[in-house]
Amino acid sequence: MSLDDDVDANRRNIRSDGYAMSVGEVVNMYRDREIIIRPEYQRLFRWTIAQQSRLIESILLGIPLPPIFVAQSEDGTWEVVDGLQRLSTILKFMHELRVEPTDDIVSPNPLVATKYLPALEGTTWDEEPNCFSNSMRITFKRARLDMRILLKDSDAQIRYELFDRLNSGGAPTSPQEVRTAVLLMEQPSFYRWLDAMRNLPEFRACIPLTTRQIDEQYDLELVLRFIALRYSDGRALRTYPDMETILTERALELAVDEEFNRDTAMADFRDTFIILNAFGPDVFRRFDDRRGRPVGAFSVSAYEAVTQGISMNIERWREVPSAEHEVRLRGKIAELWSDGEFRANSGGGLRPTQRIPYMSEVGFRIFVP
Repeated sequence: MSLDDDVDANRRNIRSDGYAMSVGEVVNMYRDREIIIRPEYQRLFRWTIAQQSRLIESILLGIPLPPIFVAQSEDGTWEVVDGLQRLSTILKFMHELRVEPTDDIVSPNPLVATKYLPALEGTTWDEEPNCFSNSMRITFKRARLDMRILLKDSDAQIRYELFDRLNSGGAPTSPQEVRTAVLLMEQPSFYRWLDAMRNLPEFRACIPLTTRQIDEQYDLELVLRFIALRYSDGRALRTYPDMETILTERALELAVDEEFNRDTAMADFRDTFIILNAFGPDVFRRFDDRRGRPVGAFSVSAYEAVTQGISMNIERWREVPSAEHEVRLRGKIAELWSDGEFRANSGGGLRPTQRIPYMSEVGFRIFVP
């Protein structure tokens, strides 16, 4: 296929429209629930008050802003895809941003001084003593926002690509946050299913993550990593260019697979982590034979090998008395870290798509109880 053919084929997958709207029009659409910011998206709103103040400054000074990108749903409403930070800042400042599903209004913060408008210090929308004048509020509401609409018949994978490329918020967006946005647009029930698993206490007890990792939804990525690897052919995984593509494409595929039993998968996931809880939060750290204990940081290779190994042998592990879990796990984990195949395929220098098939194979072989 020629380059011209590739361009023509993929342009047909992207259906979009765009036009300028006033701030007031956008706020009215939000009030009427014609623009949707899902509750899960609100977790991504983490601009500082200084960043929020700079945006208000830009609007007041007429500085052009990047477009706000929305996706049209089946019912015609728009879901915010890119521009969450900007739109949430405007709505919050104007006392319009809701906390879903309670409909409570998010309390705005007074602005801080900016480079060109130091008098913004302490300013609010309409609360005395330092509030916008009536004429300034009218001017602000008449300011134009460039809205770009991805129409409902655009391809789901294209939506992911566009979100990834267009997202330009003040805080970096992790690949999992991008996947979350796309799943919420395409298959919200699948997202809620993944979210329920990441909140299982058995899982959280085994995953000692930093606040930043949780903010970037790395815990949700680990759940998806478990599911994507457990329910994929190892050889087929080698055909993917990278791990992010595996997670995204398998999520979208499994979300619509009528033969994929979510209840069974969740039960296996839960029981895997009930068993791993016997070892505790160090289960995915490197095991030091000389010291006889885990050391170092969380190892994603160990996570893949251990969780896949336990889950692929889950029926046998269910027959093992819980009192024996810790002793058996300790021996298996020590064996894993001394295994030549695991060590050869878990270090640096290997692409994830090269490493991953080995992790499942090694795990299945070692973690037979």
